[in-house]
Amino acid sequence: MTYGKKIVSLERLTYGKKIVSLERLTYGKVEDRQPQRADLFERNDAKMRIAFGNDHRGYSVRTTVFNIIQRLGHEVVDVGTDTAESVDYPEIAARLCAKITSGEADAGILVCGTGIGMCIAANKFPGIRAAPCHDILTAEMSRRHNNANVLCLSADLIGERRIDDMVETWVATEFEGGRHERRLEKIAEMEEQIQHEGCEDS
Repeated sequence: MTYGKKIVSLERLTYGKKIVSLERLTYGKVEDRQPQRADLFERNDAKMRIAFGNDHRGYSVRTTVFNIIQRLGHEVVDVGTDTAESVDYPEIAARLCAKITSGEADAGILVCGTGIGMCIAANKFPGIRAAPCHDILTAEMSRRHNNANVLCLSADLIGERRIDDMVETWVATEFEGGRHERRLEKIAEMEEQIQHEGCEDS
């Protein structure tokens, strides 16, 4: 992963000294993958660990999102930032993705000014399916059709009442599977191919 001219290793940003295998990050080997419906969101009656991260633009709705998650009966895994001082959103996104891929969190919510920057950064990580949502419908469909495990929100463009409804809908919605599962399998195969090509080139 690069930031400007300096290359920052994935080990430094996410998983410590060893890069977690692709099988662990996604769905196992291509021929041995588990069905996409084996998804933690199916445990709607169980307590989930939902990682939350925001940059300085997202700080204004930080407490709101915390309260929503806790009201729904889930645990917040906080990755910062807890001040309004300027920070770089890719670092926050990397922390949150590391929590999910390591198993320390079941899903995640990221907030920045528009939700777009956080989404771009999060989707650089294998196994992460981040979706920038702006209303209840997109929040629902990101789960139902795309099995999104990271919800990206805008602090500047979405009111707190809508954020409340979107988070509640996103957490409650299950993945439909079926034809959507087949399409996500193809994305996982693309991730695997890209990573293998990168290893061969290094």
